[in-house]
This record gives sequence, C-alpha cells and structure tokens, in this order.
Amino acid sequence: MQSIKNKIDQLAKTLGRKPVDEQPVDYQSLRAVYEQQANNDIKKLQLQAKKERIHNIHGRSDLNPKWTFDNLVEDSDDVIEAISIAKSFIAAHDDVDWRQSGSHMMIFYGDYGRGKSHIAGAIAHELIDQYEISVLYRQLSTLLEMRFSSFDYNAQDNIGEKFREVNQELLNVDLLILDEVCVNETILKKNTQSWLGNLLRQRLVNHKNCILITNHNLAELENALGHYCFESIKEYDTYRVQFSGPSRRKTLATEAEETAYSNTNAYHPNQIK
Repeated sequence: MQSIKNKIDQLAKTLGRKPVDEQPVDYQSLRAVYEQQANNDIKKLQLQAKKERIHNIHGRSDLNPKWTFDNLVEDSDDVIEAISIAKSFIAAHDDVDWRQSGSHMMIFYGDYGRGKSHIAGAIAHELIDQYEISVLYRQLSTLLEMRFSSFDYNAQDNIGEKFREVNQELLNVDLLILDEVCVNETILKKNTQSWLGNLLRQRLVNHKNCILITNHNLAELENALGHYCFESIKEYDTYRVQFSGPSRRKTLATEAEETAYSNTNAYHPNQIK
C-alpha cells in the first residue's frame, strides 16, 4: 500500500514536477506570507480592542443614543449655524497641537426645546467614535443634589463616597457636558459657586474641554453663576452659540387651547399679583 508521500510524489512525477522533498524552498516568500498573516491578525485584534474601548466610553458617558447629527432637523438658521460650529470644533481635534494648546469651552444658550442638548450630544458621539475622547454628560442640578446629600453624615447609602468618585470623574474626563446650568435658579449659593468655579479652574489647568448648556442669556448666566465662577469660564477659549429658533418638542395642547387659556383669569403657576 502506497504511503501518502509516495502518492504525492507519484502525482508530482505525472505532472512533470520534482518530488516534494526535492523542491527548493523559498524562505523569503514564506517569511513574507507569515508576516502578512501576523500583521492582519494584529490589525484585527487592534480593531476589536478599539471597538471595545469606544463601546466602554459610550457606556460611561450617559449620553442619549438618539443625540446624533443624523437625527437633527436643520429647520432654522440657528441650528444650521450651530451644526457648522460643532463640526468645526470636532474637526479641530485632528490638530494635536490645538488639543494640547489649551482648554476649550462651548456655551449653548437659549430657550427650552431648541436642540442645545441634542447638538452637544452629537458632538460627543462623534468625538468618541473618531478620537476616543472620554465624555461625561451630567445635569448640574443632579450633581448639586448629590453634593448636598453628601453632607448628610448619617446617610447609610455611602452618598459621600459616591459623590467623591463622581467629582473625580468630573475632573478627569476629556469632555464634560453640563446641562441645565442654573435651571430655575436666579443665582447659585456662594458655596456652590465656589465648588463649580474650582472644578472649572482645575479642568482648565489640565487642558480639559467643557460644554455648558443653559436657558439663561449670557448676562443672566453671569449673575447666576457669580463673579468667581464666571471668571473661570472667561479663562477658556470660549465659543458662544445662541439657539433662538422654534421649539422642537411636541405640544400637549393645541395653539388655540393655549391662547384661550392665556386669556382667562385662571390661576397660573408662579403668578405674581
């Protein structure tokens, strides 16, 4: 019975070739093939690792997954201009010198429902996907509630430790998005102004970027944050973007119903007589 080697040799002879063990080995070609296979394997591992890193950054960011540029409706001049500024801000991250030269802050201000949070979130998603920028989205009011609760030394839920961990994350993350800044607040308490001002100053020193989102105009925002905190903002390379177009949120009442209600003498919340 012929061995496999004999069969292969017989086939080679039929084809007019030398037996396998007599054929010259091209080690250079083999090496090139193996190196290419190894490089392909490394690229696959690197791509998989990058996908996992991006997935983890998205998971920690607390961003709304629907806040993307694809979901934005460019139905007014202010949104079109805001998108243009946002994309320029994203593109600037290609320049390593720009990223390392200083700290940058975008202030989005305007009434409710104008798309401020949506565009801020779209910027964050793009920065995560393109540059693996770490992002943290937080509402300032939620942070302040946690901060105040952390002073309750009788609490049993480790709120103090949790806030210290959150505060450290606020300092370290590459891009911090603070939403609802001074919402329903005419002016922050002095100790809150100091805490927020110190947070912004420490991020400034470490070349960390911020996006502040508020319903106040800039004069009202300065008054609400206080002089010390607002001076911290002035130290950044600041981009101010005003949103003045129509609200994009659905209304529960018809326009006729709202007009009829506003013309009545019925009680209105926060009505001053």
